[in-house]
Amino acid sequence: MEKKTKTPAEEKPAAEETPVTTVEETPVDPVTELTRKYDELNDRYLRLVAEFENYKKRTQRDAENTVRYANEKFARDMLDVLDNFERALKGSDDDLRSGLEQIHKLYTSVLSRNGVEPMNAEGSQFDPNRHEAVAHIPSDSPEGTVIDEAIRGYTMHDKVLRHAKVAVSRGNE
Repeated sequence: MEKKTKTPAEEKPAAEETPVTTVEETPVDPVTELTRKYDELNDRYLRLVAEFENYKKRTQRDAENTVRYANEKFARDMLDVLDNFERALKGSDDDLRSGLEQIHKLYTSVLSRNGVEPMNAEGSQFDPNRHEAVAHIPSDSPEGTVIDEAIRGYTMHDKVLRHAKVAVSRGNE
């Protein structure tokens, strides 16, 4: 293989090197630089504080709305019961008893769907966590037994909504 040599015409003259001139940086005053950094950080801090305040207000508003509308489904169900009461009031006396029985059935089913269940107090042992004694009556039942239920009590998901108002046996005297 032959080695090819370049002719002077093929050779390009080297470009003249021009000296690189750098822009001379102006000396930065340390106080000015620190003031600029302080202003940047302070602005960032103020924005974060404002963002956090907006976040707190938004979460508080969401919590208030959650509480305010927590029973919305329950209220809608109760409107059906109200509608049926209004229909029963417009009906004749013959249908009144039948209508009220149907409304009672609907009402208890709405309560049940929402976790509200009646307590069966009569015949059970008196429990101050579930019952409120309104009378203490001598009877043939053992002492401390609920013998009459004046007003039914209700629970909601195992929590007592309303204590049953009951008459409690004193036993034989």
